Amino acid sequence: MKTLPRALAAFLALALSLAPLAAQEGKALERDFVVYGGTCAAVIAAVQAKKMGKSVVVVSPDKHLGGLSSGGLGFTDTGNKAVIGGLSRDFYHRVWLEYQKPETWKWQKPGEYGNKGQGTPAMDGENRTMWIFEPSVAEKVFEDYVKEFDIEVHRDEWLDREKGVVVTDGAIRSITTLSGKTYAGKIFFDATYEGDLIAAAGVDYHVGREANSVYGEEWNGVQVGVLHHRHHFDTIDTRISPYVDPSDPASGVLARISTEDPGVKGEGDHRVQAYCFRMCLTNRPENRIPFPKPERYDPTQYELLLRIFEAGWRETFGKFDPIPNHKTDTNNHGPFSTDNIGYNYDYPEASYEKRREIIAEHETYQKGWLYFIANDPRVPKDVQDEMKQWGLPKDEFTDNGNWSHQLYIREARRMVGHYVMTENELRKKKPTPESVGMGSYTIDSHNVQRYITPEGHVQNEGDIGVSTRGPYEIAYGSLVPRKEQCVNLMVPVCVSSSHIAFGSIRMEPVFMILAQSAATAASLALDSGVAVQDVDYAALRERLLADGQILQYDDPNQRGANPAKLPGIVVDEEAAELVGSWEESASAKEYVGFGYHHDGNANKRKAKAIFTTTIPEAGTYAVRLAYPPNNNRAKAVKVLIVKIKKLGGPGRLFDEVEVDQTKAPSDGLFHHLATQEFAAGDKAAVIVSNEDTEGYVVIDAVQWLKVD
Repeated sequence: MKTLPRALAAFLALALSLAPLAAQEGKALERDFVVYGGTCAAVIAAVQAKKMGKSVVVVSPDKHLGGLSSGGLGFTDTGNKAVIGGLSRDFYHRVWLEYQKPETWKWQKPGEYGNKGQGTPAMDGENRTMWIFEPSVAEKVFEDYVKEFDIEVHRDEWLDREKGVVVTDGAIRSITTLSGKTYAGKIFFDATYEGDLIAAAGVDYHVGREANSVYGEEWNGVQVGVLHHRHHFDTIDTRISPYVDPSDPASGVLARISTEDPGVKGEGDHRVQAYCFRMCLTNRPENRIPFPKPERYDPTQYELLLRIFEAGWRETFGKFDPIPNHKTDTNNHGPFSTDNIGYNYDYPEASYEKRREIIAEHETYQKGWLYFIANDPRVPKDVQDEMKQWGLPKDEFTDNGNWSHQLYIREARRMVGHYVMTENELRKKKPTPESVGMGSYTIDSHNVQRYITPEGHVQNEGDIGVSTRGPYEIAYGSLVPRKEQCVNLMVPVCVSSSHIAFGSIRMEPVFMILAQSAATAASLALDSGVAVQDVDYAALRERLLADGQILQYDDPNQRGANPAKLPGIVVDEEAAELVGSWEESASAKEYVGFGYHHDGNANKRKAKAIFTTTIPEAGTYAVRLAYPPNNNRAKAVKVLIVKIKKLGGPGRLFDEVEVDQTKAPSDGLFHHLATQEFAAGDKAAVIVSNEDTEGYVVIDAVQWLKVD
């Protein structure tokens, strides 16, 4: 990262000067950092700011701090816990400390709790962390942060989104809330789930799903025909009719089913993945409130659920995940569950009034879902009897009717910033520059729409569960806007990413990781007098590591050879340009990276893979191809080796060879193709095709290895 030119630095200093605002009748509260939001990221950003000696105010539209972490999401979506460091891990350590207190176990003895977590124990005594917890415990931890670090918090303060953000020459000067309070700062943070400050400051953002073509992705856009997890109707043996009279389309369509065209696979749209409340429920009689009948309750909204039950489906309680004290974190599960599919499209950009209506609609729908199952006589008796054992806990959300104060905003606005994270970085097809933290959870999008198939059946669309194949790095550039748009804004929640990449990044531990890194970078920017885009990454990395952040990770469970640890220049097939139809596999015993691709022994003459690199140092290089051999492979795979001279010189075909992939490579993982002379800066390419082949053509990696 470069330092600002002197003239621009002087301008920035002028733009960030608070003196003019202070002269306006003393109305503006001035702090180094102004954090807008009440999420877990807002609190952690403020903690790190105080740890680095900066003054900070949290301007929270919420009365309760912590967002989803204190709003019902107690069954933490962790992924690989080894990459959760810094203050994020400290939060889960503090949760662990709370559960060391006997008084925390009010309704259950510690030994009675099953200690179930996502892949690892909920309570990790060896590392003094606890990943599964009650909402009230999480909120106490966040409030303890506020007390311990003497963090100034102004609650129930809502940004004036129309005229409350003052931007001068690319720098935010102040924000004003609907109550009339003005907050001036040198650096601002948008720590909301909605990205309201991003939008009000004029920073670019996106809502909805991008087409796959925008960022060269595979899993973005409309996903018609893709059925992951168990949240679709193909989990039921009987096809479900969407019509009031199952045999008569003219009778009308049941509630909660769209009649719109779902779109074409891979194309972008305006739709947003479904929201719900992460419900905290209990089956402890002394602490249980029977499910109330909501106002505007309408049993016809759940007719589709009856048909699902009639078809024999019995997975209602599949995501009643246990948390301590006989409570649950209850999440969506199945084709018709707590996700209110299709009723949130307007939420990201809606007015506050409209958002309150959408939230109320979600609450009515979800409370009605509970009441319907527990009370409607048409519900199967076995399901109804079990549901009646559950209710709302008397000791949670006591000022909100024992119902969560936070709707699960899985996705709203996403900034289009200095660097855009895509599935290609998450799945290691492209390297990630300037890591400031790591994620690891499965790429996870909930359903986006419920539609009618051409065959006349009901189906859900948009649910995705794609492995990241291990932890991945998150770029610093995804936390900051493009420099020409704003030089003093940090965005640790609505980060710059595609829809599908955000499906993994959007986890609460990651938001806390990114919040700490954002506050650290902001402090360094302030100390150096530079724009947030121009922070010295070496200094940032040094401080993050010193504070316990995890910026890279070597996965000990990776079966394939790590291309980053192999000698020479290694380009995995994940980073190659793939033309035509290729299929992933990892069934061989040895390979490079997370697997390899093959042509399926089909569509001959139509598939090729292009591996490219730039040679950094002049010399003689052995060009080598990796592939796992097998008797079903092609015996005459055509491989072209190309060199393109630097400075726009003409490319020339260096050699053309045929490789027998039934035979083992000549040197371990790699087979020698040719030896070639390169100048520094030359472009090199290897092109593998399935032209005129019989048998499977396999691509794994290409290596350029300097030789004497």
